[in-house]
Amino acid sequence: MQNRARASLVAIFSLAIAAGVYAELKKGDYAPAQLGVLRQPAPLGLSPDSNFQVSPYPVPAVDLAAGDGLQDVQIYCNICHGTRYITMQPTLPAATWEAEVNKMIKTYGAAIPDESTRKIILYLQTHYTPDTRKQ
Repeated sequence: MQNRARASLVAIFSLAIAAGVYAELKKGDYAPAQLGVLRQPAPLGLSPDSNFQVSPYPVPAVDLAAGDGLQDVQIYCNICHGTRYITMQPTLPAATWEAEVNKMIKTYGAAIPDESTRKIILYLQTHYTPDTRKQ
């Protein structure tokens, strides 16, 4: 009698474990042909009358020193990088500013006309050298 009871209990526990394993397998959607395939819901369709709004990217304003050549700096320097590059540089000697502007033209291909190049160099030398920069 005891052996029968033990065998019955083992059979019941085995069935319970098998049912649990089967239930775990059924949680997912597995089929031999679809193993390794991710199922994702289809993206929502966009209606032609939908309204979308994108806020402007917040760019903090950079206060450059007023002076002759400021407009050229704002036009030509903003093409490749922001004018913040000027204000975050350490104070550079006048010759270094000239070399930097020429490097932008010759090395990086900045399309700055000769007249504007002279104005930009003079502007940077006038306002952003160790002697002239206001901190």
